[in-house]
Amino acid sequence: MLLKDLTSDELATALADLAPPQRLVRQLHSSAVRRNATELPAEVPTVSWRLLDQIRERVAIPRLKLVNKVVSPQDGFAKYLFEGDGPGRFEAVRIPLLHRPGDEKYVVCVSSQIGCAMGCTFCATGRMGFQRNLATWEIVDQVTQVQADSPHPVRGVVFMGMGEPMLNYDRVIRAARIFSEPCGMQISGKAITISTVGIVPGIRRFTEEGHPYRLIVSLTSARSEERAKVLPVEKTYPLPELMAAVREHHAATNKRVTLAWTVLGGINTSREEAKALAELTRDLPILLDLIDVNDPTGEYRRPSGEEANAFRDALREELAAPVQRRYSGGQDIHGACGMLAAT
Repeated sequence: MLLKDLTSDELATALADLAPPQRLVRQLHSSAVRRNATELPAEVPTVSWRLLDQIRERVAIPRLKLVNKVVSPQDGFAKYLFEGDGPGRFEAVRIPLLHRPGDEKYVVCVSSQIGCAMGCTFCATGRMGFQRNLATWEIVDQVTQVQADSPHPVRGVVFMGMGEPMLNYDRVIRAARIFSEPCGMQISGKAITISTVGIVPGIRRFTEEGHPYRLIVSLTSARSEERAKVLPVEKTYPLPELMAAVREHHAATNKRVTLAWTVLGGINTSREEAKALAELTRDLPILLDLIDVNDPTGEYRRPSGEEANAFRDALREELAAPVQRRYSGGQDIHGACGMLAAT
């Protein structure tokens, strides 16, 4: 079995016939996940060598191969290119939050799949097509290696890298649990965000299971016909069904729902869109995240300053909800939202 692929409780269950002390299980788990150990310790005080040998025969510590790392000279975002235990490469992005002296930290944007089957037309990962799901340990080790390479602690994880997290649900949730465990990465559940383009069964399962992690739903258009042109998932899970699941999530959590809106110049920045969004979310507390598109192919463009301001004005007038523009860093290294393509 592989450390980083199981929570500490799952590891204890798997080793139950050896009756290891719970303290030892947590120590081994912590050494691999948080301290980046590459092998089990040769000896542990008060633990017999025979027990350690028996555990060593069953347990291995897997490790991703770091293929490349590049840091943006513009904003300090860092992109890591990895290979795991299978075909294909994938990326993680380290997001610096260094503006508070004494509280410098990072958030890591992790991948959950290689490629993506969703086919969002403005996304480089979507253009790759789907290759495979990542194993839990391949997700976890992205953060383990980034933390080992960083001068400040990782205090947050966002599942917004390559892939659709809800289509690798079990492994994503297990990774999130490992990140938040006291003997794992010790990251607060509130600082772990799982994003989806709108996989309704995944949203409903996530709600039913009552996880503490944040949910972000990528909307990008509030008009079904327009949304389907850029997000093919609309044809499978149309807006009425998606928003019903979102409303169920709010009812269960009593938390404001975050909706992400990739801003596409000349496409989804009209007052009609603002009005449609207001109607779609009537009586639903939301936070709208505006994210400017990043498309090096030139098929899509960012809005002009005048267009962006007009859309913000329309949202303020039509939408009774907070709106924020999210900075998408690492554009110069192709590490920004929608740009990850394992290159």
